[in-house]
Amino acid sequence: MSTPSDVATAEECAVRVVDPEKVALVRAALPDGDTIGELAQVFGLLSDPGRLRVITALLEGGEMCVCDIAASCGHTESAVSHTLRLLRASRVVQVRRAGRRAYYRLDDSHVRMLLDLALAHVGEDGS
Repeated sequence: MSTPSDVATAEECAVRVVDPEKVALVRAALPDGDTIGELAQVFGLLSDPGRLRVITALLEGGEMCVCDIAASCGHTESAVSHTLRLLRASRVVQVRRAGRRAYYRLDDSHVRMLLDLALAHVGEDGS
């Protein structure tokens, strides 16, 4: 745990840069504000346990209809439909219509990789 003498005050940090080259490289590599906003929105969507349950069902089951997702997750079809609308608007899932039925799947391999990495991280024992 740090003590007050170990922590630089905001004023000290504002006027001092230890490694200006590294700071310049990092600033150049940081995404723009719009990209950061979109990224925060995606992680916000993934922060809800109900939405994660739906996303994980699609990760495991592939393409599924609303009623099958609801049955898999233990949610109502109405709740799943609402969740899928949010996920579709943020390009996390895609929909395919077959007659009156809609089938949902994860949007692309990036979403799948993100979830696989997060699941692997959570599954680590920490040692």
